[in-house]
Amino acid sequence: MLKEFTDSTAIAADGPALAARLEHDGYLFIRGLLPRDAVRDVRAQFLAHAARGGWLAAGHPVEAAIADPARACKDPEPRYLEVFKPMWMLEALHRLKHHPNIVGVFERIFGEAVLVHPLLVARNIFPQSADFDFTTGSHQDRIHIGGGTSYACWTPLGDCPRSKGSLIMAEGSHRRGVLDIRLAAGAGGLELVDDFEGSWVGSDFAMGDCVIFADTIAHKALPNRSSELRQSFDARYQRLSDPVADVSVGTYGGMCSWDEVYAGWSQDDLKHYWIRQGAKIVPFDRQYYERRDQIAFDLAARGDRIARDTLLRVVQRDPDAAKRARAQTLLDALDAVPA
Repeated sequence: MLKEFTDSTAIAADGPALAARLEHDGYLFIRGLLPRDAVRDVRAQFLAHAARGGWLAAGHPVEAAIADPARACKDPEPRYLEVFKPMWMLEALHRLKHHPNIVGVFERIFGEAVLVHPLLVARNIFPQSADFDFTTGSHQDRIHIGGGTSYACWTPLGDCPRSKGSLIMAEGSHRRGVLDIRLAAGAGGLELVDDFEGSWVGSDFAMGDCVIFADTIAHKALPNRSSELRQSFDARYQRLSDPVADVSVGTYGGMCSWDEVYAGWSQDDLKHYWIRQGAKIVPFDRQYYERRDQIAFDLAARGDRIARDTLLRVVQRDPDAAKRARAQTLLDALDAVPA
């Protein structure tokens, strides 16, 4: 049974209280942290791109976000990334992660300067069906981020009841360190082995509600059982004095350069801001990805299609040319056999 989040809205101005609760529970749920108008603006721009990409069902207003199930696709498929890339490059999206309401919370928690990670994650999750399910499985962000300790802030782009696929947390799991993984078909391509029975907490989200959480807490999404696209974004924050991994100062999956991102922006104040802040950039620790990729190679060699999304990620993003070539060979072999 899913328990409700502990609501931290009443202590949002109290840095020590926020820090103590974050340390104890691993997350903070704060209602109305972001202004609805700011979120609504990003949502409208996302939906405009979704409509142009053919993701929305005909005969409905764009703002209703009714998905066309025949066009269901997912990250990292090329047909998904084609529509997603201009969404990720939006100036309004990147400004939203810098909103003073969010940065202020972290300033109060840390008691020092905050580094907002240049890299952010945004999702467009089509409704679950018998033929399509891209529900994000339980995972920890730490293995994807590296560097020093970081914290995410997740918010839906629009109201998001649990039936639409809101995010839930395994309360207290952040104290267990980095846990065992296996491949999965959902966003991120992997999930934790442990099921955390009895630990899950969550709530319905109204537009502007946010959940902040530690990089080692287990979390996942609920299935999107609505008829709408479930759209969301999450950005990461840390103490400026801590190191940040090079992957977190890059663009999403390396699909574009920062110059491409900035080309359409109206203002220059956020361009390469982390350099001006003096961020301490270190190499990304790839040990967990190497482990994930070896699992995928072994499964793909046995013809298991669960490895497909991981192979795509290796082909698109891995710095090792030999690994990319091996992944492509295995991917071609999988695709040669009818699903």
